[in-house]
Amino acid sequence: MRALLALALSLAGGMAAAQSVTLQGMLGNKALLIVDGGAPKSVAPGESYKGVKVLSTQGDQAVLEVGGRQQTLHVGEAPASVGGSGPAARGNRIVLTASTGDHFLTQGTINGRAVQFLVDTGATTVAMGTADAERLGIDYTKGQLARSSTANGVVATYLVKLSSVRIGDVEVYEVDAAVLPVAMPRILLGNSFLTRFQMTRMNDQLVLERRY
Repeated sequence: MRALLALALSLAGGMAAAQSVTLQGMLGNKALLIVDGGAPKSVAPGESYKGVKVLSTQGDQAVLEVGGRQQTLHVGEAPASVGGSGPAARGNRIVLTASTGDHFLTQGTINGRAVQFLVDTGATTVAMGTADAERLGIDYTKGQLARSSTANGVVATYLVKLSSVRIGDVEVYEVDAAVLPVAMPRILLGNSFLTRFQMTRMNDQLVLERRY
């Protein structure tokens, strides 16, 4: 399966240069990496390539270390940033690659904490279950109480405001979200985030260009 993951890596110490790393796939227990647009390189756990060390691999994921910091990458996910003290989010463009089932999944953060999103253009807001809200430290009980229609009928919903939602080097602030008392395998990336971007579908890629 060909799935691309671009990763901006800031190196610690005096070298502030960024690296572009793509997790193209897995070859046995080796991670197939493309660093700075070069030729694909299979890297086994314990080996380093151009400053990127593979710590471990399992299934479709690899744990890398750059500048003393670790990052878990999954084949097919969107950009993330590791290394150094963490660069400021200044980007305006997100590129996502469709996974099996033609869904767009991506790693990101909510209020600085790691999450996995599922893009859902049918969702009014970013939406999550109470378990995710509690893990992220969101006191949803202080939110506005509303009601939402789900596959299991109408349920009570808490409307909250997220301080920030980040994917790769693109960060959006003050994003509306809904917390539902139902089990949700992933957090839905809905229109309270998506409408801030111009969305373009090109084959198996979804491109988001910031509008405001």
